[in-house]
Amino acid sequence: MTEKTERKDYAGADFEREFEEKTIEIRRVAKVVKGGRRFAFRVTVIVGDRGGRVGAGVGKANTVPEGIRKATGRARKNMRRMNLYFGTIPHAVVGKVGGAEVLLKPASPGTGVIAGGGVRAVMQAVGIQDILTKSMGSPNIHNVVMATIKALDQLKSIDDLASIRGKDASEVKPFWDRGKKNGS
Repeated sequence: MTEKTERKDYAGADFEREFEEKTIEIRRVAKVVKGGRRFAFRVTVIVGDRGGRVGAGVGKANTVPEGIRKATGRARKNMRRMNLYFGTIPHAVVGKVGGAEVLLKPASPGTGVIAGGGVRAVMQAVGIQDILTKSMGSPNIHNVVMATIKALDQLKSIDDLASIRGKDASEVKPFWDRGKKNGS
């Protein structure tokens, strides 16, 4: 093996460690054809760097490993940067996709991730440590994951939120940070 090939393999391995991949759902789906049913697998994958970037992807194939590979590739392509605020989110937001609705609310430090299933996986992949969530409507995991990402896309930074509302940035911070003056 040449030195150039070794470097390429090492760089590829380093790139793989950068992201956290989580397979959320593997579901067998069927297409009805003239001779009966043709089965395939639909895989939903979340990819995140635990630093504010997350993406979701769906892959469909005749075998599970091929479906996972396709879903992971699509999730990496769809990665987006989210506006976070010291381990939580800057303000409450609701995301809706199909019949699934997800409410995300900021939480004070030490609360943890209060979420279930697909929402929890997205929160961990994006790197949020403290958040309150509620999944309403349809329990379809695919739609819940997409609604969570849609809600995260709607987040605005504290400065943007303050300028929209015509207030000072210290007035729109979450309540546990508003009372702090001069670092105390």
